[in-house]
Amino acid sequence: MQFFKSTHIDFIGSRYKFFIVSISLFVLTVGAFIYRGGPNYGIDFTGGMMMQISFEKELTDLQDLRNAIEDSKITSFEIQTSENLIMIRAKKTLQSQEEFEKSVSQSIQNKFPDNPMKVERIEYVGPSVGQYLSKQALYSFFFAFLGMIVYVAFRFKSSLWGVASVLGIIHDIVISFGFVILVNKEINITVVAALLTVAGYSINDTIVLFDRIKENLRFGAKETFANIINKSINEVLVRTVVTSLTVFIVSTSLFFFGGEVIHTFAYIMVIGTVLGAYSTIFLCTPLVYEWELRRNNRLKMAIKQGVINSKKK
Repeated sequence: MQFFKSTHIDFIGSRYKFFIVSISLFVLTVGAFIYRGGPNYGIDFTGGMMMQISFEKELTDLQDLRNAIEDSKITSFEIQTSENLIMIRAKKTLQSQEEFEKSVSQSIQNKFPDNPMKVERIEYVGPSVGQYLSKQALYSFFFAFLGMIVYVAFRFKSSLWGVASVLGIIHDIVISFGFVILVNKEINITVVAALLTVAGYSINDTIVLFDRIKENLRFGAKETFANIINKSINEVLVRTVVTSLTVFIVSTSLFFFGGEVIHTFAYIMVIGTVLGAYSTIFLCTPLVYEWELRRNNRLKMAIKQGVINSKKK
């Protein structure tokens, strides 16, 4: 199946328009942050209550349990099951531990009057756990970015390509994070995992394009850098569209039919897939071109002023 027979789009010539689009998305992210008053951190980062319960009879429908917990006015919680035990992790509220246990237990018992439950244990998860996870999340992103810069710099023998790649990844992650804040979804470990997945997907797409540019640079010495970049993008455009469309369709299916547990992950992947393809074509490569263009202009100016001998060029 071939979507495009041959394209000759001038991506570099339109780079400033896409720079404006990226800036607008960053402004939207900042606006979402201000509007929501910051991220809505989940129990992984804020601490809260952990309640472990068991039922006399096997519980087959967890959705009814979720509805029961929501009836107790607990809106932010997670459910984990292990054999006959069910663990409820709820975000920190103004309720005391006794009040939390009473309201949740009463609501669950009202929902399942024919299936008595027992509270095995209940405890408070302190904010120190949240602080630890916050640091670990930051470390994850830092070392991921550092590793990508080193790899791309080594692969293409220039730190410029590595920095451009990471700027594209930061662009994708920050804007994806902004869309999470915009819809007021909770920030938990699942969100961190989804953002790292977006980063991995984005860098893979970027490396494929950069590799094609480097290959064309070796065989297109008489062409301008802009023409080589445009040619390279057009050559991999079909591959980028098909790959991104495939991931987008899968992510969209998970978003609508995957259930509540994976809903946030799929939401980020839907946005991140589009952003990953966008940043590769319209941000990373134009940044490389813009840097090389300015560097060459500075070099020509230095030669003109006699600062650099033209024979050393």
